[in-house]
Parts: sequence; structure tokens; C-alpha cells
Amino acid sequence: MRQVAERFRQAEEVAPEVSDERMALAALLVHVARVDGVVAASERDRLVALLAERFALGPAAARMLVNRADAADRASGDIEHFVDLAKRGLDHAARLQLIGLAWEVAKADGRIHEFEDDLIWRAAQLLDLDESAAAGARAAALAEGTGAAA
Repeated sequence: MRQVAERFRQAEEVAPEVSDERMALAALLVHVARVDGVVAASERDRLVALLAERFALGPAAARMLVNRADAADRASGDIEHFVDLAKRGLDHAARLQLIGLAWEVAKADGRIHEFEDDLIWRAAQLLDLDESAAAGARAAALAEGTGAAA
């Protein structure tokens, strides 16, 4: 009986409407996790948690968003399309927050790989964030928790 109730609960929270902003943000974060060649379980877990918190989603809905973003990222192969969508939908403060989230995803596996570092700096530039603001977002994200810096 519990299993049936759990399935109904999960069905209610699955399949959120995915706006361009959500997909752009999620795909950028998935791309950060994938750029070093491996999406570690810790990175995927962090992605799900960050997106669940950011968009007030349940765990199943957040996992579905990550899966959709993963497919979108694989189909695109580049972040510029997603950056353009994010740039249109996010103000300066939200773009800074996005870069902070990217650093959190990058550090989730205990190490920030050189490719992750380069990609996040590139994304910050494409989002029209100045270097000092992006560096501040990096410092804040790396200071939280016990993630390792590059």
C-alpha cells in the first residue's frame, strides 16, 4: 500500500513545466558537470538539490529537469544558446547567482577540474559579468561547505 501511495505522490510532482529560463539554467549546470568528461554521482546529486531549491521542485521533478537538461545539453554541445536564454531571462544578480551555482556543481566531486574552471569563467564573460563580480561569486561558492578549490 505504501508503494502505491508513493507512486501517486511522485506522479504529482513529476513533469514540471520547463520554462526557457529553467532549461537554460539547468543545461548550463549540466554542461559544467559534464565538461571534465565525467558526471560524478556527487555532481548529479548537487545538481538535483540546487535545482529543487531554486525552482521549488520535489526530488522527482528536479531529477526530471536534470534529465531533460542533460538531453538538451547533449543535443546542443555548446553553452552559448543556453547563455543567450539565461541572459534574456535573468537580471544581473540572478546571473551572478547562476555563476555561483556553477561553481557549486563544479566543486561537488571534491575537485574543480581545469575544464570546469575555464568553462565557468567563459560563461561569466558571456553573461556580461565583470571579472571581479565573477570572482566574488566564485569565492562565495567555494567558501561554502567543504568543497575543494582548484
